[in-house]
Amino acid sequence: MMTADRNPSIPISSGGILTIDLNALKRNWHLLASKVGPAATGAVVKANAYGLGIETVVPALLSIGCQHFFVAHLSEAERVRALSATAEIFVLNGFLPGNGPIYRDLNLTPVLGSLAEIHHWRNFFGDHNDAPSAALHIDTGLNRLGLSPSEAVTISQANLDGNLGFSLCLLMSHFVESEIDGSATTKRQIEAFDQLRRMFPDIPASLCNSSGIFLCTESYYNLVRPGYALYGGHPLWSSHDNPMEPVIRLEVPIVQTRYIGVGKHVGYGGFWTAHRPTRLATLSIGYADGLPRGAESSQTKKGGDVLIGGTRCAMLGRVSMDLLIVDATDAPDEALKPGSYATIIGDELTIDAVGDSAGTIGYDILVSLGTRYQRRVIG
Repeated sequence: MMTADRNPSIPISSGGILTIDLNALKRNWHLLASKVGPAATGAVVKANAYGLGIETVVPALLSIGCQHFFVAHLSEAERVRALSATAEIFVLNGFLPGNGPIYRDLNLTPVLGSLAEIHHWRNFFGDHNDAPSAALHIDTGLNRLGLSPSEAVTISQANLDGNLGFSLCLLMSHFVESEIDGSATTKRQIEAFDQLRRMFPDIPASLCNSSGIFLCTESYYNLVRPGYALYGGHPLWSSHDNPMEPVIRLEVPIVQTRYIGVGKHVGYGGFWTAHRPTRLATLSIGYADGLPRGAESSQTKKGGDVLIGGTRCAMLGRVSMDLLIVDATDAPDEALKPGSYATIIGDELTIDAVGDSAGTIGYDILVSLGTRYQRRVIG
């Protein structure tokens, strides 16, 4: 992926440059699609396409044949529909009474996960038989959303008897720990889903997320729904090589450098103390830009790193709202001029590595990407 080459005559007006490589995104989707065929490959674009932007990501995926999109909220579904008149759009977070006309008018698919939701959708469908089909979510162990297996049996009988009151277009469930190779929990979930699926003959099914595509190869069914892997996240435990290409790169300018002596404190609360003469670099990024405060370092805690001139430089002390201090003592002088860029995400600093160093996960890093960056789109 390209780095931020700055023209000195152009002022730096934003906190940093977030580069989004749509060609890498497309290659990631193609890789996943090549593994699961003939099952269809959809895309999870909730949380503003994992922070990259629905209006940026969805057209790129549409251009290579993706026609199934999963969102969390109705407002996200409206944005996706504005980009495609024909895509099938599933709204994961349930159906609320009063929202039926929006689903009908925009041809959106509700994912029903409770008897109450089924009741409300049945009533709406009864008055508007031009409403779209619905998806049915069955809980197989996550205990978050979805019908219990016993409730699913009741609904399956109503469906077989022709008394459900509306048509079904998809049966789905959600993995608990599909990223763990050989997980007994995942095996039990697959067995439970297979048993329940037989009660809904001829209804397409979906179970696999990003991790499941790699570790649950017998469970692709009719449709897979990757999310994190599309955006370059590691779909497996870190002991495996990441099969996905990085999609984003985040670089921020160096605002100032200074030298401090042994014993000097750094940042709010003097959270970090110098044990050697240290050259500090202050960078234009903080927790207002999505850098977790958990990336902070102290005398007893190792925090995150950045790259300056290819050299790893440790974050020092607490992360401020708009600024970050790093130890640039070992970085090359030519890379430390004001206006030069430090890499926050890129190269060896993957989104997973950045998440680990901050005590969180790469998902959190992606969806927290701030709004103050200049976003540069490749491809």
